[in-house]
Amino acid sequence: MPKKDIKTEEKKPVQTPPGKKPEGINIWIQLGAALVVFVILSVGYSSVKQYFTDQNNVVPFSQIAQDIIAGKISSVTVAGDSITATYTDKSEKKSRKESEDSLTNTLARYGVTPAEFATVKIDVEDQSGVRFWFLTLAPLIIPIILLFGLMWYLSRQLRGGGMQALSFGRSLARLISPEDQVQRVLFSDVAGAKEAKEELTEIVDFLKNPDKFLKIGARIPKGVLLMGAPGTGKTMLARAVAGEAGVPFFSISGSEFVEMFVGVGASRVRDLFTTAKTASPAIIFIDEIDAVGRIRGAGTGGGNDEREQTLNQILVEMDGFEPSEKVIVMAATNRPDVLDPALLRPGRFDRRVTIDLPDRKDREDILISHARQKPMGPDTSFPVIAERTPGFSGADLANLMNEAAILAARENRTEITQYDLIRSIEKVMLGPERRSHILSKKEKEITAYHEAGHALVSSILPYADPVHKVSIISRGRAAGYTLHLPFEDRKLQSRKAFLDDIAVSLGGYLAEKMIYGDITTGASNDLQVLTALARDMVTRYGMSEKLGPIALDAAQGRTMFGSGIEQGDSQSEHVSASIDAEVRFIIEGAQARATEVLTTHRKALDAIALKLVEVETLEREEFEKILVLNGIEPKKREDVI
Repeated sequence: MPKKDIKTEEKKPVQTPPGKKPEGINIWIQLGAALVVFVILSVGYSSVKQYFTDQNNVVPFSQIAQDIIAGKISSVTVAGDSITATYTDKSEKKSRKESEDSLTNTLARYGVTPAEFATVKIDVEDQSGVRFWFLTLAPLIIPIILLFGLMWYLSRQLRGGGMQALSFGRSLARLISPEDQVQRVLFSDVAGAKEAKEELTEIVDFLKNPDKFLKIGARIPKGVLLMGAPGTGKTMLARAVAGEAGVPFFSISGSEFVEMFVGVGASRVRDLFTTAKTASPAIIFIDEIDAVGRIRGAGTGGGNDEREQTLNQILVEMDGFEPSEKVIVMAATNRPDVLDPALLRPGRFDRRVTIDLPDRKDREDILISHARQKPMGPDTSFPVIAERTPGFSGADLANLMNEAAILAARENRTEITQYDLIRSIEKVMLGPERRSHILSKKEKEITAYHEAGHALVSSILPYADPVHKVSIISRGRAAGYTLHLPFEDRKLQSRKAFLDDIAVSLGGYLAEKMIYGDITTGASNDLQVLTALARDMVTRYGMSEKLGPIALDAAQGRTMFGSGIEQGDSQSEHVSASIDAEVRFIIEGAQARATEVLTTHRKALDAIALKLVEVETLEREEFEKILVLNGIEPKKREDVI
């Protein structure tokens, strides 16, 4: 949908240095000189061309008279003193006669008798007509007209470039007017984020009724920082605040301030705040503010420090707000840890609203909101889909609904079914199915045992998540996958759960080794994931019994920001060796537990693998039937630890 650019008047006219002609006059002088040169060249070219053309066809008048006597000429055309003779072979030759004498008298002097003259058709053309003047002037006028058209086009381009140069320092913010009902967003349009809405309701109240706060001596909030993972709805919430308050919404990205020219970013900041103050009460929204708001002095802003100058101007403009201006700056970022402390101090972005990933109930509400404009089948169950999508953001859920609609349309159906939603979850998480990626019989069996190993270990260990689906159909880069999801969303993860997750990751690797006495490259990603998790347990979460509660990588991850000096590893070689030993100890312990599970329940492993080879995909109900047949009790919601 179209958006409006905000433009302001220039505060100072462009000054021409003394002794120097304005740029526009110089341009027209150059164009005039080019026109004169072009006319001279056109006239010279036309004259030379006409001269050589005439030399090829012009003959003496005596030759024309002799050819009439010889009967070679069929007609003669007279135009003033010019004569064009058309011969019987259709060729033409030109000549000239005396302008004061008639053609008859001139031919008679050359010995042409009236009888010979009567055999020739005579045509006389009037040289005073429009056609004559057009043919005479066209070679000169047409090039001049084309040149003037080119000059007019170039002058328009030059004027446009001048306007762009004059507006180079103006704000690029888009305006959403409170009267624009198409783009207006309300809190009711944003599903989930209940706590964030409650926090932002206060901002709406202030914009609607600021006197209530001013009378009691309350300080007006100047800045609101929205923090959250990508796709959690930060921009939508900012627009909803403006929609609820009914105020203009000026939106701009942090990257749109910074250009390669020094001072442009600061100029755009000044113009943006001036425009917003004129339209107050209003909201300025800066998306991805970390593009200009990173810690200063880190050496990452470029040689001219344009980013830092832009940030300084933002800080100055926010300090310059008066209580009566009623302009609130809202910003969004998913990297609050890299922002400059000056942005976060009281008086600037003193309100910080954290927007978490939606929980199960919020995911259900988001799915329902995105399903309003889509034809849903009677079998769709949004609680089931919400249960299967832990960790999905609002943008992920919107993409899920869109993929489900695409799947239904591809199969020429008019409604979206539960099966479409289930398939779209896997497509969003893992990628599309690769039916053309056909495995050999041997590879299919290895993949089946690999995924059966994951699924069996996950079903036996008490702190591992229950299995929802097992498949050996290739998706994305994976030859097969095991989908194990928790019954409830978890904010905290225990050490025992981490250990079980590592054992589950080793299940496929150990199943291959147990059945075939060999290992394949299919476990490479599993090994990377479990190794990183074991190292995080030791260095980040303090879950090592030997090293204790120490965050050994606290200095890492800040090598680009903070002081701006790359710090590298902060521990000694002895501590690094201890970390490696602890990581190996954790992985070996998990390996022993997973091996015990696979050895004890070998019959169940074989049964799951054989069924996968047969049907390629096992849903939760079918998988649990195999577990029951082999004496294993499936996990229930009340059994979750």
